[in-house]
Amino acid sequence: MKFQGYLRKDGKVGIRNHVVVMPGVICAEIAAKKIAAACDAVFLPNPVGCGLNPKDMVVMMDVLSGILANANVYGVLIVGLGCEFIKEEQYREAIWKKSEKPVHYVGIQAEGGLGKTIEKGSVLVRQLQQEAAAVLRKEADLSDLILGLECGGSDPTSGFSSNTVLGLVTDEVIDAGGTAILSETAEAIGAEHILRKSGRTPEIGEQIYQAIIDWERNRYAESGQDVRCGNPSPGNMAGGITTLTEKSLGCIHKAGSRPFDGCYEYGQWIDKKGLYFVNAAASDVLNVTALVAAGATLVAFTTGLGNPIGNPVTPVIKITGNHDTAQALYEIIDVDTSASIRGEKTLEELKEEMLSCFQEVMNGRQTRAEENGAVEISINQSYSYA
Repeated sequence: MKFQGYLRKDGKVGIRNHVVVMPGVICAEIAAKKIAAACDAVFLPNPVGCGLNPKDMVVMMDVLSGILANANVYGVLIVGLGCEFIKEEQYREAIWKKSEKPVHYVGIQAEGGLGKTIEKGSVLVRQLQQEAAAVLRKEADLSDLILGLECGGSDPTSGFSSNTVLGLVTDEVIDAGGTAILSETAEAIGAEHILRKSGRTPEIGEQIYQAIIDWERNRYAESGQDVRCGNPSPGNMAGGITTLTEKSLGCIHKAGSRPFDGCYEYGQWIDKKGLYFVNAAASDVLNVTALVAAGATLVAFTTGLGNPIGNPVTPVIKITGNHDTAQALYEIIDVDTSASIRGEKTLEELKEEMLSCFQEVMNGRQTRAEENGAVEISINQSYSYA
């Protein structure tokens, strides 16, 4: 399958060509927002940026630099305050370790106020936009795709239909030489014995298995509560899922049937081809953020009950196997696979339909989430409480 994408210096291919404005610290958000709005650029929120425990600071930098290094981003303007912990060169270094691209910086205190910062920042962003406009789409194929796999608001149709069809698409991507990423560690609990046998080597399978076991054990040690107290969610249970194991057995179908080539920690950058597991939380926004930070240029998000979230830099395709959801929430759904449940279409036919939708989005068509302006991000903070 061919598509027209944006070839980057590191060899990766983007399906969007964004210029992104991000505050280096939340205190600079007002200036960053005004610059992005004035230039019609993409605004990337930075939830904190300062005052974090050192461990959380490392995670924050890993995630934000991964999002900015994503192949869907042409160039970046970081808007700082001046007195925060993370400085201009630290951001540049973190991004350039993952992908070489233009990174500019402007600081409110150094520039002498908001007005001067916004004026200078707007000039820099417009320069980046002119450069980005000169980058033409070039022919690419599935081997160039980095596909993130997510589910949220699941019901039984997720496992029976949408995740199953998506798994066939994942197989197609892997067989073509592309990359796919499964995460949501908490929603592999109960299916860890299956994933343990799914590594390309026994060592990889054991890494994935241990990540899941440790996740459950550590959450209990931290809170004194079983993770099953909050998972499945009330919506999952209302939809018909009764246990976390049921949910997990449906969740892992998204990854298809090919072996895993590695297990990465939350915030790590994936620069290899193949199928990978990322040890990240199951919260929908947090997990989509983790996939994009790992390099995903397209996210396939299955949902039984419906969920409108998106991402600032990576298109999120919403897929449901629930016909009622597809009809009632048509403004947020891109693909309906419920015909497989009614026996009207085969899984193979629906796989081809899903691939066709992917191809259109990869060629530039906006997803429902993009049309709706859904641009949420969230970063896990385990140690900071300020």
